[in-house]
Order: sequence, then structure tokens, then C-alpha cells
Amino acid sequence: MESATEPGRREQNKRRTHEALIHAAARLFQENGYEATTVRDIAAAAGVGERTFFRYFPSKESLILQHVRDFIPLLEEAIRARPQGETPLAALRNAVLELAGRDDWAAGILLAGPQPLSTAPSGRGERFLLFDLEEAVASAFLDRMTVDGADPAAPESVLRASVLARAGVGVLRALRLTYARLPEAKRDEIGVLDFAHAAFATLTDAEAGTS
Repeated sequence: MESATEPGRREQNKRRTHEALIHAAARLFQENGYEATTVRDIAAAAGVGERTFFRYFPSKESLILQHVRDFIPLLEEAIRARPQGETPLAALRNAVLELAGRDDWAAGILLAGPQPLSTAPSGRGERFLLFDLEEAVASAFLDRMTVDGADPAAPESVLRASVLARAGVGVLRALRLTYARLPEAKRDEIGVLDFAHAAFATLTDAEAGTS
């Protein structure tokens, strides 16, 4: 007879395997690139077989999409938690750097994966997660503006939050695309966090009219 603790133990083991696969993939994507990393590589790094991988993810692309899905609420929460004196783009930048510095999988999601993700609403399919990311960032920006006294229902507030969110997510996309094109030696030479700093500096410098 199955004990009452067995289902709970099985769920914990499944969750640990799921997390191990995602963490292993993030590390390998960052080290070797998305295209060069195989399902076999990911499974071996997580300490499981390929058949186990396919019990959790139907493909390598589905893993990275799950990666993005898990990242979105963490980023939204981190943006809201930033000091109120930071501008929206500074809050996004610092939230990204905080997450990337805290967890290797968060850094991996910035720098790996199929390109590009679509910007269509997610109701049309899970490959449209970029739209969800933009909407989550815009929501966090709007909340921060509301604390500063802006009317969250005012069209100009909604527009500003939307424009800044999509500009900021554009920085993340440019960061991923550029990093993926770097020779491997250059990737080792340029730190991930320094590269992210430079990416956001490009946008803020352009906004300030400097080069």
C-alpha cells in the first residue's frame, strides 16, 4: 500500500529534476551557446538520461520558453522592489543585474535561446512570451509611476510605461543577439554583467543625447 508521503516525495523529486534541467541548460547555453548545446548535454549535466529530459520538455526550445516564463514574474517583482528614486529604465537594468548576479539561470536567459521571440499576444501560443515580458515590465513601471503621483488611468501614463518597457526589453533582446554573435574567446573576455551595463548605457546615453 502506498504511504501518504509518497505522492509528496515524488512531486519534490520531479520539481528537483525540472529545476536541475533548467539550471544545467542555462549554464551550458551561457558557456557554449544555444545552438551548440544538445539535449544530451543538458541531460548529462543534470545527471539524468535523455528519456528523462523528454518527460519534462518536448524539445530544447520548449525548455528555453519555460525558462522565459519562469523569469517574467521574478523580473516584474524585482523591478517593483527597486528604490523609488530610480528611473524606470534604471530600475529595469538594476533588477536584471540583481537577478543575473544572484542566479546563474537568470543570466543564462539573458544570453541564450532561439531568436527572436515574437511580440504577438500569448493567447496565440506560448512562443509569444516576449509580449508577456513587455507587458509585465510595463505593469511594474506603471506601478512605480503611480507611487510618484501619476494617474495610472491617464493615457499618457500608460503610454509612457508601455514605451519605456518596450525600449528596455529591446535592450535585453539586443544584448542576447549581440552576445550570441561574439566569438567564444570574446565571451570569456567580456563579463556578462559588464555587457549588460554597457547595453543599458547605450540607451540612456542616446536618451540624454550623448555618444
